[in-house]
Amino acid sequence: MTDSILDSLDPADRQRVLAAGTALTLPQGWSPIAESTPADKAYLITEGEVSVRRGGVEVATLGPGAVVGEAAIVNRTLRSASVVALTRLRVVHFTSERLSALADEVPAFGEALRAAAAGRTGRG
Repeated sequence: MTDSILDSLDPADRQRVLAAGTALTLPQGWSPIAESTPADKAYLITEGEVSVRRGGVEVATLGPGAVVGEAAIVNRTLRSASVVALTRLRVVHFTSERLSALADEVPAFGEALRAAAAGRTGRG
């Protein structure tokens, strides 16, 4: 599965990141991220599982602790993949502006975010 992007954070920074976004529940089958669309949001999965798909082909399955949508924000590109909820999801929603600011405010989170984005752009 996935290592949590929160693993490298101390408890105070972890709470700061979680509090910076909006907690949402998304239904199974929902696609919160669509390939080739602008990078306007990202989600930190706290519960559930998603399928990451390029051109309709699954390239990864991600679960709790994974961030989706961050690579296009960090790299300032269109989305390289779609994300589909395989189960009901609990997520923390971040606007692109909030995610970018948070990466600067919490340096360890910024590092983890950039590392996750770099790993995603190499898939395929």
